[in-house]
Amino acid sequence: MWWIDGLGYLGAVLTIATYAVNTMIPLRIIGICSSTTFLIYSLLTSDYPTAFMDCLLLPLNGVKLFQMVQLTRQVKAAASSDFSMEWLRPFAARQKVAAGEVLFRKGDAAEAMFYIDSGRFRLIEAGIELTAGQIVGELGLVAPGNARTQGLECIERGELLRVSYSDFRQLYFQNPKFGFYFLRLISERLLKNAETAAGAKPSADAVAAQ
Repeated sequence: MWWIDGLGYLGAVLTIATYAVNTMIPLRIIGICSSTTFLIYSLLTSDYPTAFMDCLLLPLNGVKLFQMVQLTRQVKAAASSDFSMEWLRPFAARQKVAAGEVLFRKGDAAEAMFYIDSGRFRLIEAGIELTAGQIVGELGLVAPGNARTQGLECIERGELLRVSYSDFRQLYFQNPKFGFYFLRLISERLLKNAETAAGAKPSADAVAAQ
């Protein structure tokens, strides 16, 4: 029957269309339409190998579409809200620091960032104090040569959560909320550092750039 052949041609057109789409969500939607069309066509024409293939492709595209929609929602939420670092604890190594201890100096090789869990710390060159809940050491990841741009000294004993840059990179790509938080943090601190260099009064969040 002519309409059965039409289904086959429609499925072929939809399959070709997947190669012309540049974004993932439309690609998955078209892929689902293509698999559905070919599945019906294959069953009507008793082409069971093709039907078997589309029985596998249909749920696969559905799962991938669901994952991409969820990821998009998470990214939108992360771009417009604050972010809690509590989830980072299982991925970090706890490090106790005594008063007077220098964790690193300007120019040292940077290999990790820190989340201040307790205590007080001071950026040596800027004289800025950092307290619990703040991140320090993240700019070494993007600094030329991965060198520390400031030193960090403990002025009241406390504990840090240490995250190596290698683990940080994996977390960045696995958690879009964390990735957007990091980008916002970097942007804010670079802008504040520029204001400081221009003569503006620095704040505790301004120069926490190591």
